Amino acid sequence: MTTSPSQTVSLSFFRFSRASARFWAFWMMARARCSMGKVPDIQFWKLCGSGTGEGFTPLPNTAVYAILATWPDAETARDRIASASIFNEYRTHASEDWTVFLTPTSARGNWSGTTPFTVQPANETGPLAALTRATIKPSILLRFWRRVPNISNSIGRDPNVVFKIGIGEVPWLHQVTFSIWPDANAMAGFARPGHPAEAIKAVRREGWFREELYARFAVHSDSGTWNGTSPLTAMETS
Repeated sequence: MTTSPSQTVSLSFFRFSRASARFWAFWMMARARCSMGKVPDIQFWKLCGSGTGEGFTPLPNTAVYAILATWPDAETARDRIASASIFNEYRTHASEDWTVFLTPTSARGNWSGTTPFTVQPANETGPLAALTRATIKPSILLRFWRRVPNISNSIGRDPNVVFKIGIGEVPWLHQVTFSIWPDANAMAGFARPGHPAEAIKAVRREGWFREELYARFAVHSDSGTWNGTSPLTAMETS
């Protein structure tokens, strides 16, 4: 019995140091849309900017951008990101880039009216990633962004988090949070107490989002570096 290939999700981060490169990256948020749709085998994709600090702020960070994409399998994902001209353009202008490859293990909700992730049964004994995406109602923007710094600080203090960043398609209104954890227990331990739990209750009680998606992934592999190394090496040495 043959096993069908599993959908692979790639999340690529690019850092731009020079002012001219930052201007190029900002311009590409519009221009790259035509090129992304022409990449062979690409399925769902999104271009994202980031916030300052670790991304969990309403102030844009003009130095860091991200591309999320889904592919039919891991081999295709790695090949297309290594060879497609649009990804090579980004690498040429960037001072550093890092891509993490993921297998969806659970997902609920929608992103731009679609269900982008095809869930595969997986043994969640290794490192996991969590992604949340929401379209925020304009009427609650101030309340939402007052909550976010507290959650960001909680993540930053957690010794188990391997990688964390806040990104988004549209500043202030479309927010994506992404984090990597060594295992399911560490991820669940962060979500239970304090600010994250309070924020989740507020979301449900007050209906903050027009659209929301929550997904979990098994971490498959990565390529490139971030801050001079692969963030996944922290789990290998711990």
